Amino acid sequence: MKKFLLILHILLCGFVCSISSAKDSITTTDFLIEGKTIVSCDESFELGFFSPGSFANKWYIGIWYKHVDVPDKSVVWIANRETPLNNTSGVMLKIIDPGRLALVTSANTSIWSTISSRPLAVKNPIAQLLNSGNLIIRDANDTKPENFLWQSFDYPTNTLLPGMKLGKNFVTGQEFYLSSWKNEYDPAPGKYTYHCDPTGYPQDVMRKGKVKVFSGGPWNGLRWSGVPGLTKNSIYTFKLDFDEKKAIYSYTLVDKSVVSKLTLNSHGMLKRWTWDEKIQEWHVYLASPADACENYGACGAYGNCNIILSPVCRCLDKFVPKDLKNWSVTKWSGGCVRRTPLNCKNGDGFLKYSGIKLPDTQYSRFDVRMTLRECEKVCQKNCSCMAYSNLDIRNGGSGCLLWYGDLIDIRELPGGQDIYIRIANSELGSKKKTKALVLSLSLLSGVSVIGLIIWLYILIKTGKKKRKMILKDDLELPLFSLSTITKVTSNFSDKNMLGEGGFGSVYKGILEGGQEIAIKRLSKSSSQGVNEFKNEVNCIAELQHRNLVRLIGCCVEGEEKILVYEYIPNRSLDFFIFDGEKSSILDWPKRFNIINGIARGLLYLHQDSRLRIIHRDLKASNILLDADMNPKISDFGIARSVIGNETGANTHHVVGTHGYMSPEYLIHGVFSIKSDVFSFGVLVLEIISGRRNRGFFHESHSINLLGHVWKLYKEGRPLELIDVHITDPCYFTELLRLIHVALLCVQHSPEDRPDMSEVVVMLANDAILPEAKEPGFYTESKFPDSEYSSTSIRIVNGKSNKEQIVIRADSSWCQGVVG
Repeated sequence: MKKFLLILHILLCGFVCSISSAKDSITTTDFLIEGKTIVSCDESFELGFFSPGSFANKWYIGIWYKHVDVPDKSVVWIANRETPLNNTSGVMLKIIDPGRLALVTSANTSIWSTISSRPLAVKNPIAQLLNSGNLIIRDANDTKPENFLWQSFDYPTNTLLPGMKLGKNFVTGQEFYLSSWKNEYDPAPGKYTYHCDPTGYPQDVMRKGKVKVFSGGPWNGLRWSGVPGLTKNSIYTFKLDFDEKKAIYSYTLVDKSVVSKLTLNSHGMLKRWTWDEKIQEWHVYLASPADACENYGACGAYGNCNIILSPVCRCLDKFVPKDLKNWSVTKWSGGCVRRTPLNCKNGDGFLKYSGIKLPDTQYSRFDVRMTLRECEKVCQKNCSCMAYSNLDIRNGGSGCLLWYGDLIDIRELPGGQDIYIRIANSELGSKKKTKALVLSLSLLSGVSVIGLIIWLYILIKTGKKKRKMILKDDLELPLFSLSTITKVTSNFSDKNMLGEGGFGSVYKGILEGGQEIAIKRLSKSSSQGVNEFKNEVNCIAELQHRNLVRLIGCCVEGEEKILVYEYIPNRSLDFFIFDGEKSSILDWPKRFNIINGIARGLLYLHQDSRLRIIHRDLKASNILLDADMNPKISDFGIARSVIGNETGANTHHVVGTHGYMSPEYLIHGVFSIKSDVFSFGVLVLEIISGRRNRGFFHESHSINLLGHVWKLYKEGRPLELIDVHITDPCYFTELLRLIHVALLCVQHSPEDRPDMSEVVVMLANDAILPEAKEPGFYTESKFPDSEYSSTSIRIVNGKSNKEQIVIRADSSWCQGVVG
C-alpha cells in the first residue's frame, strides 16, 4: 500500500509540475548552476547552492525548507559537505553517464557524485526532489521505489526527516546514522554521530568519535527504554522495524501540515523541532541529553543515577563502591561491585529492581518467544549471564533479554522498567524466612488497618485533627495547623526571624522530629501576596529537583497564608559574591559548581518538569546555597507555567528585577524560556566578576556590567573581568569559556540565545562556540544601585507605559531560606 501511494505521489507530482512553473527535476539535457534551484512539487523543499553563515567563500549543494527565510538555518541535507567549493563559477550539478548525479567544474572535474550499488542501465535518468525532501535518481519512466538508482534519504547528514531511517541493513551492510556539523558554520562531519545500534539488541547511541556519550537505552516495544518522554503524541509516530534483514528506526508525521525534524548539533545535542508558521520560529519539542544522568555510564558499572538526589550516583541495592575513596569525591567511573561475591556453582539468585532504564545491550542476547520464567532459567544456567528482563513491555511483557558482563548505564526514572540482576543467594535469604516475613507483615498490616480505622473514627468524632491534606487545583500538599507553626516559631518571635521583604517575613522552625524548616508568612498588608502565594504553590508543589528549593507544605487558616520550605543554611548567593570578604569563600570550583547547578535547575523547569516553568525573576538573591554550597533556585512568586509545545507568552503586567530582565520582556511584555536564559547569562557574569550588573561603576565609562564585559570581549581582554579572589591561572581557560557562554545567553535577540539544554552541554565540554552577538541593554546608563526595585509596565496599544514601583523593598529577607 505504501509503495502504491509513493508511486501515485510521484506520478501526480509529475503532472502538477508539468502544468506549473515549478521545476522539481534535473534531466540529462539541463543542469543546475548557482542562482538556480529546483523545488519539490508542493514547494516544501528546495535544492540549490548555498553558503552557511560567515563561510562566505565556501559553497555547498544542499536541500532546505523553502518556506523558511534563512536557508542555512534550515538546511536538512548536504551533498558535498566534505568537499566545499571556493566559488561557484563554472560549477554545475548535472546528470552524467551512466545515470549518476555529479557536481562538476567547467574543466569537467567531478567534485562530488552519487554512487549506486545497483546496475545503472537506464535510458533516461532524472534527479527529482520529492515532497518528503528526498532527492532521488530514477528512470524517467520508472516510478517504483525499489528501482531507484540512488536517494539522499540513504545518506543522512545532521537531520532526520519523516521517512528517513536510522539503523542498519544486514543484507547490504549499509548503516544509516546522523553526523553533526563541525560547528555552526562548517557542515563537514563533526565529532558526534547518532545511531540505532543493532549490536546485541537495538538501542540508540550517540558517540563522540568512537566513545559513547549518550544512550536512550534498548527498544522495549514502545520506545527507547531510557526516554519515557518518547510517548504517543499528536505530532509524530515512531517505530523500530527489526528482523534478520534489518534494524531500522523511523518516524512519520501524524498531521501532514506540521513541520518537524530531528537534528544533531555540533555540541552533541539531539533536538526534536517543530515549526511555528505564525511567528516564523522553530520550537524545541524534546532534547537529549537533558541532564547529568544522561551522560553515558555516569555512575559506572552497577551504579544507579538519580537526578533528583545529591550526589546523583548511588550503588544499586546489594552493591558497594568498587573504590570507596574515589567514590566519596564523586569520581564514579569505577562503578560498584556486589557486596557478596557470586558463587555460581553453589547457586545464585536474582533480585528485582524496578523503575530502571535498562543498561547497555552491546553484550546481550535475546529471544522473542521465551516467557520471563524461561528467561530466568536460561540465565540461571549460564554463569556469565548477569541479568534478564522482558524484551517487550507491551501487553504485560513478553520475550527475553539477557545481559552478559557488567551492567553499564543504569539510571532511575519515572516509567522505568523491571530488571532481574544476579546476586549471591545469601543476599536473598531463605524461602522459609521470606514466607515467615510475608506472613508477619500480612498480620501486622491487618492489625494496622483496624487500628487506623479506629483512630480515624475517634479523630473525626472528637474533631481534633492535627494534620490534614488539601486538594486544590489537582495538587495534594500537606497542611500544617497554625498552632504547629506558632509553636515551632515561638509565636513568630523576632529571634527566629531570618529576614523580611515585600511579601512578608521568613522564620526558622524545628519540627518535633528535628527537621529544620523555613516558614514564609504572607504579610496581611501585601496587596499582591495572595496571587503570589497561589502561584508559588501551583508552580512548585510537584517539582522535585536537587537544584530547586523544596516546598514541604502550607498553612491556610483565617487570614494567615504560610508556606513551609526546607531550610537552607547558607543564605543566598548575593550574600557571598557581592561582599568583598565573603566572596573569598567561593573559589572557582565552587562558583563553577553553582553555575552548573543553576543551569540544571533551569533545564528541569524549562524541559523536564510536568509543566514548562518560566521563572521570570532569576537573580543572585533568589539562589540559595545549602551546607555544601550547592545552589537551589527559589522564589516562584511570579513564575509562569506553559503547556505543550509553548515556550513563552506575553503579559500586560511586567514584574521582575532590573538588570536581569531581558529586553523583549521589559519593553514588550513578551517572556519565554529565553528570558530566563538572559537572566542566567547576567547571573554567570556576576558570579565570575563579583559585581552587580545594576549599579556597576567603571571610571572610564558609564555602562553597566554587560556593556563592560562586551567591551572587554571585543578588545580581547575578558580576563580583566575576573573577581580578584580567583587567582589560580589553571582556571583561566575555563573562565574564558564561561564568559563566552554568558555572552551567548545575553544576546539581544532571543532567537540568538541558546536554550538551557544547549547551555548545559556547553558547560560540560569544550566544543567550538559560535561568535557572540551584541548583548541586550549593554549601553544602559547608570541607575541608582538598587537591585530590589522592580518595574511594572502596562502595555497599552503596543506601547509601554512604565510606572516605577517598589514591590520588594529588601529581598534580603529570603537569604538562607527561601525566595
